[in-house]
Amino acid sequence: MLNYLMKTRPGQFLLIGILFTISGFIFTLVNESYSLLAFYTAIFFLGFFAAKNAVVETIQSKSPNVDLLMILSALGAMLIHYESEAAMLLLIFAGAEALEDFASDKSTSAISELLSQVPSTAQVLQANSEVVELPAEALNVGDIVIVSKGAQIPIDGYTDRKTMINEAALTGESLPVAKENGDEVFAGTINEGNVFYLQVNKLSNETVFSNIIRMVEEAQNRPSKISNFIDRFESRYVIGVLIVVPIFILILFYFNDFTFQEAFYRGMVLLTVASPCALVASATPATLSAISNGAKNGVLFKGGAAMEALSTMDILYSDKTGTITLGEFKVISYEANEDVLKEVVYMEQQSSHPIADAIVSAFNDIDLNRVDQTEEIEEIAGSGMKKGAIYVGKPSAFADYEDPHHYRSKLSAGYTTVFVGKEHQIVGYFSLSDQVRPESAPAIAGFQDEKIKVVLLTGDNEMTAKKVAEEVNIDTYAASCSPEDKIKYVLDSQKQKKVVGMIGDGINDAPALANADIGIAMGSGSSVAMESADVVIVKNNLAKLFYSFKLSKKLNRIILQNVIFAVAVIIALIVLNILGYLDLPMGVVFHEGSTILVILNGLRLLQQEKEVV
Repeated sequence: MLNYLMKTRPGQFLLIGILFTISGFIFTLVNESYSLLAFYTAIFFLGFFAAKNAVVETIQSKSPNVDLLMILSALGAMLIHYESEAAMLLLIFAGAEALEDFASDKSTSAISELLSQVPSTAQVLQANSEVVELPAEALNVGDIVIVSKGAQIPIDGYTDRKTMINEAALTGESLPVAKENGDEVFAGTINEGNVFYLQVNKLSNETVFSNIIRMVEEAQNRPSKISNFIDRFESRYVIGVLIVVPIFILILFYFNDFTFQEAFYRGMVLLTVASPCALVASATPATLSAISNGAKNGVLFKGGAAMEALSTMDILYSDKTGTITLGEFKVISYEANEDVLKEVVYMEQQSSHPIADAIVSAFNDIDLNRVDQTEEIEEIAGSGMKKGAIYVGKPSAFADYEDPHHYRSKLSAGYTTVFVGKEHQIVGYFSLSDQVRPESAPAIAGFQDEKIKVVLLTGDNEMTAKKVAEEVNIDTYAASCSPEDKIKYVLDSQKQKKVVGMIGDGINDAPALANADIGIAMGSGSSVAMESADVVIVKNNLAKLFYSFKLSKKLNRIILQNVIFAVAVIIALIVLNILGYLDLPMGVVFHEGSTILVILNGLRLLQQEKEVV
């Protein structure tokens, strides 16, 4: 904390103010003039930034704030020659402000540390086999970067061989992840395997890591609903206090036989204890701490409102492929003549869908030279792909197609089947298998224990959907869903006054994510899905989502605790002042002490929670 104060100008002024305040109390025993000089000097340093904020923010927002109340209270104390009380008031207030700034800095320090750890340069292999060091910002897509053993990866790209990558910086997982030839690796992660060559696939400002930094920074500037309410309430409350305090002073002076100095002193006490400092600090430090906690664990919230809303969810709709399952398909069986097969493989090369990747991988040695590559390929979201007369997609898209080879009989439970159509006939099929993620069932069980209904929405056939639903113990599912179907489920639940969450990773999920109350995207999914979502899970792991849900519940619980505590302290201190049992020093200590306690309570959200798996 001391190091933090030394690095910032408000912190330096606070330390100087503390020094002169202590000197002021020491000099009261020796020389009153020196004591007053020390107190006035302390008041200047301790009140400088509060006075600046009070004036600047009041002019800009055209409404008074908490800083104005504190400055007026200190000035009032000085007018009736209570300089020591004024210094103490500003000292504790400045200390609480510094602690709140420290809390905000603490909540983002982990992200800043990660950012500073990403290498700023890269070892680039040139065409002439020469290795040169270049800034990461200068790298282009297609460049070859040499990544040594134990080195941090400077940019996103594909590895050229098997290696082990520590992705703790992105996901919070300490165990290294095995990467095969052609797998994507990410900037900021560490190569724990042997040296490998990385082919750059994104610019430095497009990497997963840079997107994390951007989204966290944006989240900090998007307050929660309760923070917005408190901000709006603050100015009206301050105006109310500024009206009530003079009335209170006049009542004491004219109707209670107080001297003007006594009445004014009691008014300054009221001005101090009625200030909503603790209430203003109830939500923001806690929300920033929670956002930071989530980011360190691979969960990105696009604002405090998203973090706050997650715990209110009534129903969670989930995509299947890549969300509940691994999304790593393998072709189990197929039938198609050679010409059709070549067309399908070429078409699937143009798609990033897991099924497309599986088909391309299964036939990576096929010769595509004779395929017409000038014909346009159309990707139909949630349905399939089309190239001229060839149409590849899910079985439901071929309901009106003839089936002379009886390929519909190839549909079987547990497998995902893709049909190939030509001239209104089914001319081939591919059956693929996927596996359920080991963490999916425990995470779903966790949501169900919290009385949240989980529903599976998938574009796959009935048998595949049923098998996966049974495996993860989901009672309700819908198969063969188009993007429009998913939106309909979301909207229908919202009409029933349900708070709806939707989690997915594909382009076909983006419309439903955008319409849901809480859209949740898997980070390895499409960029469209991530842009449409309120929450991004960096790695496809439902356990991370349940972790976020628990974090959201804890955030709302702590904010409620802070609000109740702050209001109770203000009411208690006002009552004590009205009854005459509270002087200014005690009012300052209890009032600003409550602010410090509220901030510290919010900082508890930086602590790690236990995950479900």
